[in-house]
Amino acid sequence: MNVLITGGSSGLGAAVARRVAEDGGTPLVLDLHPPKEDHRHMLADLTDRACTERAVHGLARAAGGLDAVVTAAGIDACGTLCDVPAEDWERVVQVNLLGTAAVVRAALPYLEHGSHGRIVTVASTLGLRALSDATAYCASKFGVVGFTRALAAELAGRIGVTMLVPGGMDTAFFDDRTEQYRPGPDAKLNRPEDVAAAVAFALSQPAGCEVRELVVCPAEEPSWP
Repeated sequence: MNVLITGGSSGLGAAVARRVAEDGGTPLVLDLHPPKEDHRHMLADLTDRACTERAVHGLARAAGGLDAVVTAAGIDACGTLCDVPAEDWERVVQVNLLGTAAVVRAALPYLEHGSHGRIVTVASTLGLRALSDATAYCASKFGVVGFTRALAAELAGRIGVTMLVPGGMDTAFFDDRTEQYRPGPDAKLNRPEDVAAAVAFALSQPAGCEVRELVVCPAEEPSWP
């Protein structure tokens, strides 16, 4: 199974890439940075649609096609709407939402060419529940929720579509934040490897059977339900 993974060099994306390889598949990583593991990859900035499309086509053609896509790339810009610079706010939406759409659009011809292609988008519990000082992230992830549900209706019977809704994970996602926006020392966070197992479960469903939506969060996740 050839699986294209955005953000596959770190965090959840890297965990998904490792799991795909462990399960005998071929991870194809699309990221700003090369992966630490020896996975086939191409570098691309998801805010650049043309660059993103070239990277998707390049990886797909080199691998001889695609069986699945996992859109794990994501960024944040915490703060009130007036405090976050407009270009930072817009970049969150460009990466998380428009980048997801660009990758899926470019990958669709390859997924449709196979037997039963699959798409797993990565939303967030904050794509279903709003939070102060997170307008950019919530806007982008609420958008991913709507995009994925509409995509599932559009591709029904042709390509499997799953929306993953993860809660807090123990990754570098929080490293660049100021102290007030970081999880506290006692925060309960999921290991990305455990969330990647949920992705693997969605990808492993037989033809004609789909896991439409998966909420995977720590047992004491404060943003859910």
